[in-house]
Formats: sequence, C-alpha cells, structure tokens
Amino acid sequence: MLVQQERLVSLRVTGNSLRRTLPVSAVLITYNETENIRRTLSRLFWCDEIIVVDSYSTDDTVDACRLFGAKVFFKEFEGYGAQKRFAISKATNDWVLCLDADEVLSDALIDEICREWEDGPRGAGYLLPMNLVFLGREFTHGRESGRHFLRLFNRRHGNVNEALVHEKIELDGTVRKLRHHILHYSYRDIHQWYVKCDRYTTLAAREAVRRGKRKSRLAVFFSFPYYFIHYFVINGNWLNGMEGFYWSAYSALYHFTKYLKIRELQK
Repeated sequence: MLVQQERLVSLRVTGNSLRRTLPVSAVLITYNETENIRRTLSRLFWCDEIIVVDSYSTDDTVDACRLFGAKVFFKEFEGYGAQKRFAISKATNDWVLCLDADEVLSDALIDEICREWEDGPRGAGYLLPMNLVFLGREFTHGRESGRHFLRLFNRRHGNVNEALVHEKIELDGTVRKLRHHILHYSYRDIHQWYVKCDRYTTLAAREAVRRGKRKSRLAVFFSFPYYFIHYFVINGNWLNGMEGFYWSAYSALYHFTKYLKIRELQK
C-alpha cells in the first residue's frame, strides 16, 4: 500500500510539471458508462482539464464525471464523429487527448508522455498502442494487441472526421508513435457485447450504404468462416487462450451481422 501511495504522489508531481509546460485537454463522450468511467478518469489527473459530452445518461455517469472535476456538456447522439468533434470544440487547449470512456492509460504510458514532452512535443500528434481486455484477459497477441491509435494531437493540425462509427482523427503533420499501452476495457460481459454489436453494426451498415457499398448473398454466406479463420488463425488470437477463441467467434459474428444489415438496407 505504501509503495502504491508513493507511486501516486510521484505521478501527481509529474503531472503537475507537465501541466505547467504543456496544457492538455482530455475529451470523452459518454452514455451510461458507470462501469468504466471512474477507472478511466482516475488516470487523467495530469491533464489540465477534462471535457465530457454526455448523451443524457440514465445512470450515475454524470455524477461520477463531476466528482473528478470534469466539465460536463450534453448533446443528443448523432454519430461518434459528430459527438467527438463537439467535445473537442469545448476544449480550451490546443493539445487534446481524445479517449473513449473504456480506455485506460497505464502508469508507464503517462510517464512516457511526460518524458516525451520535457522539451516540448515533436510533431502534430501521437499514436498510442492499445491492448484489448476481454473477459478479464489482456490480449498480448493478435490484431487487438499493440494496435496504434491516434489519441493525442494538436487540434490546430486536424480533427475527428464525421463518420457515424469507426471515426478517426485526421491530421496534417508529423505523427509519432509511443511505446506503452492503453488498456481497452471494451466489454464487461457477453450481454454488453451483444448490445454494442447491435448498435455498431447498425451504424456501420448505414455508413457503408451511404458510401455506396453493397454485399452479395455469397459475401454473407462466407463472411463468418472467413472472418473467424482470419481472427483466430491468421491474426494469432489462438495465442490468447479460450478468450481469443471467443473473441474470434464474436468478431466473425459482428461482420456477418453487419453484412446482413447492409443487405437489409439495400432493399
């Protein structure tokens, strides 16, 4: 316990030093994230401010955010891209850390950011590696391990695009990679996976149809076995144990469901 307390004090001192040299605004969007939000916000003590845009949560998400000193705004959900762009517009600093409510910075990553910026940031943004945590297991193999995502950036050089789902930050400038990880607690249980799958596949299908994409019956037929083999064998999720097997099956189901919804919208 004493070691943990000393560690926390050390991080707070480092975070205060970073705030003096480079103000950072952490921005998040939320909707009923009570299972995740405290864990995520507890790792943002080094940020100059925390901006939360909530889609009218019905649990205690907003109260939890305010306990951490977050500035909370409300907006009806109109797609992930639009929601995050609105959140970024509320930030007062040029440098923005754009996280999802289930993404948690590791101690090592916070330290790395602080060391990286001792002499000022280099470039327009930073790619942060991310490991999935699924059914209590951190994936250290497969596509869900070590993928880099642009999460920390200077908004003078770009912004989040307006995609309904699978939005991304688009920058004009040099982007650097960091080494230490974000932990992605995307699903607390199987029920939540189904809830998210239904929402994401609906939005992804709408986006695909909007872009003129179509799917044949043959594509639907082969989608499940193709993606299962891709995730489990080719991507190496077999190295993540039974959780890797479950993840591969559910990932294949995601694509199968999305393809069916695309065909449904085509009609």
